[in-house]
Amino acid sequence: MSVSRRRFLGLSGAGSAAVLLGTGAWDASTTYAAPAGSGNPFSLGVGSGDPQYDGVVLWTRLATDPYAIDGKGGMPATPIRVEYEVARDENFRHVVRRSSVVATPELGHSIHPEVRGLLPDHVYYYRFRTGREVSPTGRTRTTPHPFASPRELKFAFASCNAWQDGFYTAYDHLAAEDLDLVVHLGDYLYESGVKTNRRGVETDPRFHGETFDLARYRLQYSLYKTEAPLQAAHARFPWIHTIDDHEVENNWAGDLSQKDTEPDQDPAVFRARRAMAFQAMYENMPLRHDQMPSGPAVRLHRRLPYGRLADITMLDTRQYRSDQPCGDGDSSTCTDRFNPDNTMLGGKQRAWLLDGFKRSNARWQILGNQAPMGQTDWTPGPETRVWLDPWDGYVAERNQVLGAAQDSGVRNLVVITGDRHQNYALELKRDYENLDSATVGTEFVGTSITSGGDGADMTDQGQQFLAANPHLKFFNSQRGYVRVTVNQKQWRSDYRVVPYVTTPGAPIATRASYVVEDRNPHVHAS
Repeated sequence: MSVSRRRFLGLSGAGSAAVLLGTGAWDASTTYAAPAGSGNPFSLGVGSGDPQYDGVVLWTRLATDPYAIDGKGGMPATPIRVEYEVARDENFRHVVRRSSVVATPELGHSIHPEVRGLLPDHVYYYRFRTGREVSPTGRTRTTPHPFASPRELKFAFASCNAWQDGFYTAYDHLAAEDLDLVVHLGDYLYESGVKTNRRGVETDPRFHGETFDLARYRLQYSLYKTEAPLQAAHARFPWIHTIDDHEVENNWAGDLSQKDTEPDQDPAVFRARRAMAFQAMYENMPLRHDQMPSGPAVRLHRRLPYGRLADITMLDTRQYRSDQPCGDGDSSTCTDRFNPDNTMLGGKQRAWLLDGFKRSNARWQILGNQAPMGQTDWTPGPETRVWLDPWDGYVAERNQVLGAAQDSGVRNLVVITGDRHQNYALELKRDYENLDSATVGTEFVGTSITSGGDGADMTDQGQQFLAANPHLKFFNSQRGYVRVTVNQKQWRSDYRVVPYVTTPGAPIATRASYVVEDRNPHVHAS
């Protein structure tokens, strides 16, 4: 891995040497020895991410005491050498890569070695070692060569993991699926602590209240990542990850906090909080060096090809957006939501996205998106009442993006979305204000893993949605994830749901399946 002088000098305040030691850009020295007899350092599991045709990024974070109040995971204030192996087989008889990196306290003793030189479209196994301790074995997979025409892509997308709202049973089922990768669309954690756990028992005071500083963000990730089902899903597949709002604060927008109290209203104070949230996110997710934060900034929008079959384009609809119109919330009278200056993406990211529409030769354009893009009016009749935090608050930019996709000749545009804690299948219109507007794409919104509790198959709100939105073809409000199978001719979304999350052990079932045919953006039940 090469690192330019410019990039070296621009690394975050964590320290350039500390960062590079954890990415594998520099080999680890044997002088960084693991502490003896300190307990299991792999309590947070292992993972891999952002797969490419010739490699992946591996991840773990050392923590012998993941709930340590100082957020340091029980680790000493010294660097620790971590070895890793990558093999073609689960028993590691055929090791293809063996090296070491250094976990530093500046990055919470996390490591993100980027392994290259692997074969395209192959399964690999990996593990870490420090001292006498060996991590669980992870499984990952490279993507097909960019010029290959793979037969199909199988993946799942998920979002919204509120720990306090239920058990992560859905991740147990997801880990048992036959998939190539997982896309997580945000709200991996929630910034608010809880006083009682999922069994109604008072939690440790360390997890009460709002999260504001780095130590507490690290603790929140530890609370979530010590869950065995989530660890299993990370260890089974490579993940492609982005954030929504709760990784920092509910409904934040650019440099603006949505809180009504000081001191977080001050943009400078909020940027400092955001920097700490981003650092904890990087430390705890399988992200590449290119996604390492620099203070309050991180580049999460990126494009990952899956041969010529699909381009997976991850969006960031939080960091560059303008403030929600009309004070956020919902409205049927907010004309400012049509303001052409309102933006979800920011000018640079929008230009990058639209340029990708023109350049890509992939059969399927997949946009990983945080909040629903399609219109979701929730009042049947002539009035249009919408929430202003998702794309309904940024109508002009939505029309620009969808119009550009059609004008650029995008063959199949499919948007995958989280946030709403509900399942939708809907058609994307070039302009929802025009009843005769063309359908230019499809959106599949996936429900939460746990957020919102047990949920229900149909709700009063769901009936209102279906009555008010003729482009909405399916509604469901249970918990789970969406399993996707894409081939040359068809996209199929299976809505995998569990009947409850407030107690463990729920079974999984496919509530419904919806299909989009090649060159036909209209969605229909399978």
